Amino acid sequence: MPLIPEEPQIHESAQGPRVTPATGRTAPTPRPVPGPRSAASPRPGHPGPGPSRPAPPAQRASAAGKPKPPPPENPSAPQIQLVPAPAGGALDAADEAVDLLLDSGRAPGDVLVLTTGDQHPWAAHELSFGESAYWAQHDACDDVFYADAASVERAAARPVVVVAVNGGMDGTAVHALPAALKKASALLIVCGDPQRINAVLGAGV
Repeated sequence: MPLIPEEPQIHESAQGPRVTPATGRTAPTPRPVPGPRSAASPRPGHPGPGPSRPAPPAQRASAAGKPKPPPPENPSAPQIQLVPAPAGGALDAADEAVDLLLDSGRAPGDVLVLTTGDQHPWAAHELSFGESAYWAQHDACDDVFYADAASVERAAARPVVVVAVNGGMDGTAVHALPAALKKASALLIVCGDPQRINAVLGAGV
């Protein structure tokens, strides 16, 4: 089904708590119920090198507690958000989305930004020093990286991918959006005209 525009604020909805089904035990006495645990603390704004530590699993529900929530349908699929914007404002919307992501605690190296039309000014500036130096910054993965959507196959996967549909041929978006979805492990944000985005994607991503 087509993507439904969301509010401009960008947030990452944490996956619902996973509750591991209790296995049958034949011990004569029941196991003691562990005490409550506090919720996982938010990720710091600038985590150290290396992969982020996953949030600890939620506490087991006690026998007299609330019913266990159902597990997510596809926990490995990234969340998709659409930020409505005209083609001329898609790049600004993408920049705002990146700012909100960083303010919420996302590490800069977690974010890849793709443009279907004109290059982002940062990418245009860095490419003036040569492609080798430009892609070396991508491989270092220590900052937000901006690239042309045509280079999506060259870009490595990152937790968050932001696509600015800021022009270009419809064929570029048709290729870039599904490819960007594969590159995003946690969140895909698409900034642009909702009608155009849904038109080039048919039934949606």
